[in-house]
Amino acid sequence: MLKPPRALAAPLALLALPLVLGGCDMVVMNPSGDVARQQADLILWSTGLMLLIIVPVMVLTAVFAWRYRASNEEAEYRPDWDHSTGLELIIWSAPLLIIIALGALTWVATHTLDPYRPIGRIAAGRALPAEQKPLEIQVVSLDWKWLFIYPEQGVASVNQLVLPLDRQVRFRLTSSSVMNTFYVPAMAGMIYTMAGMETKLHAVMNKPGTFDGMSANYSGAGFSKMRFRTQAVDEADFGRWVAAAKAGQGRLDAATYLKLEQPSEGVPPMLFSRVEQGLFGRIVNLCVAPGQPCMTESMHGHHGGLPAPTNNVARPRTEGVFQRAPGEDAPSPRTDSHGQGAGPAARTGSGQRVDREQPAQGDPAHKGH
Repeated sequence: MLKPPRALAAPLALLALPLVLGGCDMVVMNPSGDVARQQADLILWSTGLMLLIIVPVMVLTAVFAWRYRASNEEAEYRPDWDHSTGLELIIWSAPLLIIIALGALTWVATHTLDPYRPIGRIAAGRALPAEQKPLEIQVVSLDWKWLFIYPEQGVASVNQLVLPLDRQVRFRLTSSSVMNTFYVPAMAGMIYTMAGMETKLHAVMNKPGTFDGMSANYSGAGFSKMRFRTQAVDEADFGRWVAAAKAGQGRLDAATYLKLEQPSEGVPPMLFSRVEQGLFGRIVNLCVAPGQPCMTESMHGHHGGLPAPTNNVARPRTEGVFQRAPGEDAPSPRTDSHGQGAGPAARTGSGQRVDREQPAQGDPAHKGH
């Protein structure tokens, strides 16, 4: 078999690249939600505007190199030339106009696609129905899994997000510990989740299917498995999923949540038929554990001269993963796939137990789309 010359190997590889990538589905550029579709269009328009400068410059570079090569004696030689008003106008006005157009485009698009702003349409050419109520979903990033609470339906799920088609979804997001990033490429851009804070995201899904969701911000040992399944279904299937969740036996209350938030990897999807009232608000305010003061109430009590209220709900004492004394020989903080285990509590040299509380984070919320 004849082998192509080495000089032809690189050009042949470049020519074959579109054929190799032809079967790939670039979900970011071919999304199923209108918000992500508008973001993909913004990328295309921005790239096209920038290519209006890049392509001519690259072409002219090759043209000038060829025209004024040393062997071309017909090219005009003008060593004293130093200025051309017409050329200066082209060089400065064309990029300036492109920058103005690019700035205007991105300014309008980024304000329109602000994740905190409710969407203005269901899809291109389809206005948002005036009577449609957005579906609220409360999202909590845990180590290393995702919790989704549906307050209107009274159910919750872990590592499974189910959305009705063509209905605006309002996500309220927070974190149980470290910062994470909620990201469903087929639906919308990324949004940060942080402990003690709440961020928001508005989106819609227009095509049925099952899509990948993930954490896009490194958050520790189990980050690579911090993925969840996102299903976009019609209203009838969504109703059946809610009914199936309600038929289960699991209840998401404070005690269950405190066990669930313990670090674990590869957690399979699970459903909860009931959710304790106000649980998400206590998660945001870092006061799920008994005796722990809520952030907002503590601040109110501090400024008003009143004692800070606490959450006095009784529960069995748990041992946290970060409650080990330095140098103590203890098992790995990772747990099994059901998130039931955790490392031992720290103990002093005399054997007394030491509990360490993590301070609430108060950095300004970062939002992104």
